[in-house]
Amino acid sequence: MTRSAKSVQCLTRNIRMLALCAGILVSVTAPSFSSQQQQQQCKDIARQLSQAFATTAKATMPAVVSITVEKTVDVAPTVGSENESQYNNPYGPFGDDFLRRFFGGRLPQMRSPRRYLERGQGSGFIISEDGYILTNNHVVGNVDKMTVALQDGRTFANAKVIGTDPDSEVALIKIEGKNFPVLPLGDSDKMQVGDWVVAIGNPFGLTETVTVGVISAVGRSNVHIAAYEDFIQTDAAINPGNSGGPLINLDGQAIGINTAIASQSGGYMGIGFAIPISMAKTIQEQLKKSGRVIRGYLGLLGQDVTANIAELLKLAQAQGVLVAQVEANSPAAAAGLRIGDVILEVDGKKIESYDTFRNEVATMVPGTKIQLTVAREGKVSQVALTLGERPSEVARAQQAPQEQQQQATLGVQVQNLSRDMAQQFGYEPGTGVIVSAVVPGSPADDAGVEPGDLITAVSGQAVTSTDQFRKAISAARSRKKALLLIRRGEFSQFIVVQFG
Repeated sequence: MTRSAKSVQCLTRNIRMLALCAGILVSVTAPSFSSQQQQQQCKDIARQLSQAFATTAKATMPAVVSITVEKTVDVAPTVGSENESQYNNPYGPFGDDFLRRFFGGRLPQMRSPRRYLERGQGSGFIISEDGYILTNNHVVGNVDKMTVALQDGRTFANAKVIGTDPDSEVALIKIEGKNFPVLPLGDSDKMQVGDWVVAIGNPFGLTETVTVGVISAVGRSNVHIAAYEDFIQTDAAINPGNSGGPLINLDGQAIGINTAIASQSGGYMGIGFAIPISMAKTIQEQLKKSGRVIRGYLGLLGQDVTANIAELLKLAQAQGVLVAQVEANSPAAAAGLRIGDVILEVDGKKIESYDTFRNEVATMVPGTKIQLTVAREGKVSQVALTLGERPSEVARAQQAPQEQQQQATLGVQVQNLSRDMAQQFGYEPGTGVIVSAVVPGSPADDAGVEPGDLITAVSGQAVTSTDQFRKAISAARSRKKALLLIRRGEFSQFIVVQFG
């Protein structure tokens, strides 16, 4: 048995003693021989716990790398004052930039830059002896230069990106060489709330930083960090620069990729999120094979069935996915699915939530035939369909130039409502899209739309993403006007916008 395994075994046997020991150590004022023995036993248990962390960190740290990147950014002036740039505009592209929030980016203090060099630092970990490294997409995606540094002092300026997946925030890069130290991959599906974990990375450029905590929750979604979310939540301290580094169990195995934090200050506040390694394994295999991720595509938007919805729809229980939108020419449309349908099962397996259903479909190979159990108007039936190939969220946005032009004709620019923006403006994440800019003299400007407004619905259709907003605006354009439901601070109002 290894030293690490022995430490873990001792920890498992004695962990229940820790709370008792804390009470003994502070309550005994006149130690007897018996109490001295108890104190010594408690100290031994604490040392075993400490040794478990130290052994795990020492064994895994050589495989954790520091990643430094550079990118030249061209910045065009935004709508507003002549001296205002997108960098200075809190609603512009950099207002919610991962480099600023989780990546430790350093930007020059320019008032109106046209071009500047953006530098940042993140983390990663080696998963194969020939130099493959897992990290985050927002660390290495779309950069000009990347340098990888190992604990032993070696640096690699020729690191290359094998593939990135913005929809999950996973990226795979590679350095050239052999016999690199490897961090074993564990089984994140076996981790439980309360399990001890260790985070290793380079927060604020401080290399080889180790923090310790527990798993606070599993299966976290709707945190609006990535398109596909199934995060492990931890209270191990994660700060800018930790992104891409490993979350490790006490067996010295990576069970997650540290990705983001929930914070009002931009720093650690006890809530960090890591991509489970079970998800990352599947993604990195596809990235290694083809440089991209291919996902199954159904073509619908849905929501969880709440108790109130179940009562109104006369369902036996609050379970399944209520179909809220079916995309035209999609597999769902071809199979005859309708708005208002409730999908109860996939291939005989009950659906826990819309997020798990969406993630499960995404992991399937395009062309896979599935059978859905669907409730419609009090009757339950089976619907067979064949999955298509889902374009990435980025590709979906790029494939809609006409819709983007229609949005521009309206004279308003919108962004997804991130958690930080929601906290800043007092909104709930995922309740609408935030207005980042309004063109002077445009229809939106004439109607009174302002930057910072939250658009929650377009002509009666709820919008929670920029993609939904574009589609709703496209549909409304045929009527030459759109009815926007806008929230401004604590108040909501309807605004009619005439298309230009």
